[in-house]
Amino acid sequence: MSRSLSILLVGEGNFSFSAGLCRLPSEVSVTATCMQPQEEALRQEGAFNNMQSIKDSGGSVLFEIDSTKLGEYASLQGHLFDRVVFNFPHCGRKSGVKKNRQLLKDFFLSCIQVLAEHGEVHVSLCNGQGGTPADQPRRERHNSWQVVAMAAEGHLILNDVRPFESDKYQSYKCTGYRSQDKGFHLENALLHVFTRSAPFSCPQVFKVEETVEGEKVQYNIPAELSDYTSRGFLASDSVHPVKLVQDFLLERLQEKWAVSMATETLPVLLRAKQLNLCYPDIDRTLFYWIHGCQKELNCEACTSTEELASQVRGSCVVSKPMDKVLNSKGVEGIRSLCSPDVDLEGETALYILRPSLRPQMETLVAKKEELTTGETEMEKKQDKGINLEHSGKWNGVASKLFGISGLVFRNVPVQHWALPVFHELLFTGVLPKMYEPVKVLEQTLGMLLAPYGVSMVTKQEGLHLMAQPKGLIGKVLTSSTSDVSLLSVTVSLNLDLLAVLMFSLPDWRLLWSHDPRFLQQFVLRPMPGTPFTAYSLFPELFSFDISFWTGTAWEEKKFHALVREASCGNVEHVKLIDKFSHPDLSQTSYCYRLIYHSHTHALSHTQALQFHKRLESLLSSCLEVTIR
Repeated sequence: MSRSLSILLVGEGNFSFSAGLCRLPSEVSVTATCMQPQEEALRQEGAFNNMQSIKDSGGSVLFEIDSTKLGEYASLQGHLFDRVVFNFPHCGRKSGVKKNRQLLKDFFLSCIQVLAEHGEVHVSLCNGQGGTPADQPRRERHNSWQVVAMAAEGHLILNDVRPFESDKYQSYKCTGYRSQDKGFHLENALLHVFTRSAPFSCPQVFKVEETVEGEKVQYNIPAELSDYTSRGFLASDSVHPVKLVQDFLLERLQEKWAVSMATETLPVLLRAKQLNLCYPDIDRTLFYWIHGCQKELNCEACTSTEELASQVRGSCVVSKPMDKVLNSKGVEGIRSLCSPDVDLEGETALYILRPSLRPQMETLVAKKEELTTGETEMEKKQDKGINLEHSGKWNGVASKLFGISGLVFRNVPVQHWALPVFHELLFTGVLPKMYEPVKVLEQTLGMLLAPYGVSMVTKQEGLHLMAQPKGLIGKVLTSSTSDVSLLSVTVSLNLDLLAVLMFSLPDWRLLWSHDPRFLQQFVLRPMPGTPFTAYSLFPELFSFDISFWTGTAWEEKKFHALVREASCGNVEHVKLIDKFSHPDLSQTSYCYRLIYHSHTHALSHTQALQFHKRLESLLSSCLEVTIR
């Protein structure tokens, strides 16, 4: 037998809504409360009969219950309700929007004390009061009750908005403030459904050990990147949209080519000198520079990535892209990497977090070629995926693409569509020129991705895949080989931005959400083109400016890193709005505007301000700036 739904109703007038709720066929346990004393409540028309109906159905009625102090009443303590309902809250008379906002805020802060973990808060408002796009016509923000922002103060997100169905409840009669004769206007009234938000993830500094070119290296993952590592989105059993996009692309590409994906676990650390010498076209200003740490712990003291993740993140799925995670510290602990301007030609101890999979792809391909040395011609053809029936047509050349995928890191400014970390899918192959492989790839990728707004743009370096306003989605690059009849082709795709496009996500940061409601939408492995349904509707954004004096050693990239760290990744955009260099002092004043916005958490004005104050503190202590 299923458990009945426990419902707490606050601010009741004549109790007609509660009585109507008890008459519904569903199994419910109702606790109805009102602000008035019992004698005053009984004066309302029909109140006595409604109260008796509630009691007869097994419910209870409580009087003199303040909806903004629910945690203080002994009669409610020890009870957690599946639903808390407040219909048409109002401070009374011409109290104005500010007082009613405060009422909502205090109610939300109060109700979470008696709300079950997966419970809902239902707030019904007259049309226009909530201030969301669901209100038609929509009031200007300053003239509304800002219900989403007020709920965020109680760590609640707006999960659904639907019409208030008064006809559903028999004998329901809407009364006004404190049961006054004049009731609220129910025409186009809206029911707002709120649920708890997932907590913010605290930045960590991970000390990691990896084997790079045969040498064990210990280093720190920067705090602002800590939530982007060891998440296992591309694991074989993953249903994450990034993995679904990869599977979709592989399936379609395999219709034209044999595609072999590497399964090796690759380090995210690379030697900067090797990368710079082999791939000068990769923008080194986007590198995350890493200095190795002195080895303080032996291998017996190492903590595996999976064990650490279970301590930090609870039950989230974790893969093991790194050999060892030695320890972790919070934001008050050690600060990680510096990025000095060094001479790569003479520096051998400097590393970077991989900005591309291309160097590791080249290494894997070279190893694969070594392994096939000494095999018979037939074995080589079978290993390379050649269709033996058409081997003459291909002149003995493999029609196979070799692929790898994984995280790559780009030290980019904080902007809406600038991703500091994303999953790259990389293919490479040596193909006959006579079959125009670039043209075939352009046609194939165009057919797959054009429905999602991706266009092909020919550049001097190769083919660019673009989508507005996201920007660059991928590239198709070519290079010559020793055999003039062959062409080396490399395809690089940003799986994260493709997932945003293919599933209509409003923000790439949703991909990194720990909220289980995100992945629940992908459990059945929906096809690309299935739109994502937001579980946090109409999130508020907040704008704060910050200005400070700097010295001559100012580095803007470090500022953006601290913005990500201080805000737990909840700053959507940073814009420089003013700069002034003092004519007599070796100081420059900068003023930046930061937009705080989250599609994953209940971001309140209070929380955004706390993030901003924390940024000021980190700037003063880490970059030695003077806040103005």
